[in-house]
Amino acid sequence: MVWKKIAWTVTATLALTLLVISCGGSNESPADTVLRNAQVMTIDASNSVQQAVAVRGGKIVYVGTNAGATDWVGPNTKVIDLGGRMLMPGFVDAHLHSLSGGRALLMCDLAYAPLSHAQLASQIQTCLDSTAAKEPDGWLEVVNWDRQATSAIDGDPSKALLDGLTTQRPIAVTSSDFHGVLANSRALSLAGITTATPDPTGGKFLRDANGVPTGICEDAAGWQLKAAIPPDTDADLLKQGRAALAAMREQGITTFMDAAAADVHGKTFKALQQSGELTARANFAIALVPEIAAVSPADAIAAAKATTTAIDQGNPMAAPGLRARIVKVFMDGVVNAPADTGALLTPYFTNTGTDAAPNWQPGSNIGTVYYPPEVLKPLMLAAADAGLDFHAHATGERAVRQALDAYENVRNQRPKADFRPAIAHDETVAVTDYPRFAALNVSATMSYQWAQRASYSIGETENHLGPDRFARMEPFGSLHNAGARVISGSDWPIDPFDTFLALKVGVTRSGDPTNPHSPASYDPAFEGKINADPALSRADVLRSITMNAAYQLRLEPYIGSIEVGKFADMIVLDKNFMTVPEEELARNKVLLTMVGGKTVMAIDALSSTVAASQRALNARAVQLSPMGSTGHAVVAGGRPGDGHRSCSAFVPTLDSLRAQWAARQATRPATSN
Repeated sequence: MVWKKIAWTVTATLALTLLVISCGGSNESPADTVLRNAQVMTIDASNSVQQAVAVRGGKIVYVGTNAGATDWVGPNTKVIDLGGRMLMPGFVDAHLHSLSGGRALLMCDLAYAPLSHAQLASQIQTCLDSTAAKEPDGWLEVVNWDRQATSAIDGDPSKALLDGLTTQRPIAVTSSDFHGVLANSRALSLAGITTATPDPTGGKFLRDANGVPTGICEDAAGWQLKAAIPPDTDADLLKQGRAALAAMREQGITTFMDAAAADVHGKTFKALQQSGELTARANFAIALVPEIAAVSPADAIAAAKATTTAIDQGNPMAAPGLRARIVKVFMDGVVNAPADTGALLTPYFTNTGTDAAPNWQPGSNIGTVYYPPEVLKPLMLAAADAGLDFHAHATGERAVRQALDAYENVRNQRPKADFRPAIAHDETVAVTDYPRFAALNVSATMSYQWAQRASYSIGETENHLGPDRFARMEPFGSLHNAGARVISGSDWPIDPFDTFLALKVGVTRSGDPTNPHSPASYDPAFEGKINADPALSRADVLRSITMNAAYQLRLEPYIGSIEVGKFADMIVLDKNFMTVPEEELARNKVLLTMVGGKTVMAIDALSSTVAASQRALNARAVQLSPMGSTGHAVVAGGRPGDGHRSCSAFVPTLDSLRAQWAARQATRPATSN
């Protein structure tokens, strides 16, 4: 009888416990916040749609019906009625350039607009006039220049254009792809660049018939030129970080990965964290430099490991923090004309005819790989051994293949290694390499907005790539269909910061004639699909910017979906992305951004949900560029531009890495290898 009584008591207790749990946990403390009357796109394993979410202590404690959520409401619970709007996990931007983006918001901005030589000169003169107090020695840095559009209108400009302006100041105009810089004579002189200056490894100075630099500096030559610019102060960097975080809040980005970072990023965002201004989970891929890695892959990784260790704050908490567990390499340049520096398997095409009667035939240029296999393979092995993941920029099919080959080598040589590799951009990929992404568990991190018709895709780029390659350009749909994990990364500030436009292109492979950040808005030639390669479904494109991106950052146990136990990183959309007509996908906005249960941005009817203290912190962010966080305004006399896509290099980062390496080498014993 005693045992029967014990069994009955246990059974009754268990039944009562189950009843309490099924009713939403009424025996628990009330939630801090309940969001109800929503269309909750959870992005869980079954993409379930719920009605309400409860948050306590920065974590999600309930996901379910409106009725069930009432059990979590106490006298101090903040209840937010979303009026049927879509609630989803916060966006995870898995490839951007935070300080570069914030810096661009604070500078003379050409707004990605296609400008003639005259318009270019006029806009730069306006910037000079508005900052006349910096005469005669203060550098003028100009950003977001659509070099490709200017070249198509009037040809590449030269230093003569800038030398004709009313100023004595040195000027550096950076193309929107960060792979080209136009400098005036004063800037070239301060950088010590003359006719006798050799081209650096991985770059070149364009020259006239007499060998005199024209002012156009490409890739590493641009970095060499900009090394003469006085470095940003700590105060400058904090302003850039604040501007970037403000842009991210408005975009609904609750987690980001800076794809070319160094110790300066960690220092800046840690300072913002300590002042209560960090409103997104900050992740950093530490940039490597080809010539340093070529000397000693092991030493290059050891230096990167030291940087990650100094930045990384361990397992994430509800409040946003810093993580650094990835290294980054630039495998090649860009496949877009006129640069043609992306590494291809077969040559770019060249016009052997005339402009009136073109005859496109394969030429001799196949681009350049900056990390040859004999450097890349030991570099990756060293990264895997150090517990670091690998992120490779590769736009050309040969660069993609060599990255895959090196990843395969790691899988073979270190079969038990916990290693999460990715290849960013993948603008051209050989068809036979599509299934290798899934087979090797290599993520494809894509910038969907590049798969729209634009000056950087059709026209000269189309001609240079040839019909076969162009037909499979931007193959994220094909990669997905072959089983690859596809991830979204904006590569901001290469393009206007417009997440919904990018997601729309991911679904339709076409732009939006009503969106000012889409080339289709100003030229009918840019309307329609770029090619016939497959697109992604709406559910798949949302998963790519949530759970898939969280996986790349090893954060999927914490974020990426709305599930009990995860951090409350969530956003509210003005329109339901899953149900709006296809043509309206890019005409959306984020109404509320929540990170770790704290509302860090809200507008319109939800603006009152932001605490006064958070509003005061947000007000410290300054953005000089119009419409900075959602792209840039149209330049007077020009059309909304699109620029030339690729991956930006944070120049001070690479310069500081080179300087650190030189200092280390200078202090090493003479017998050291």
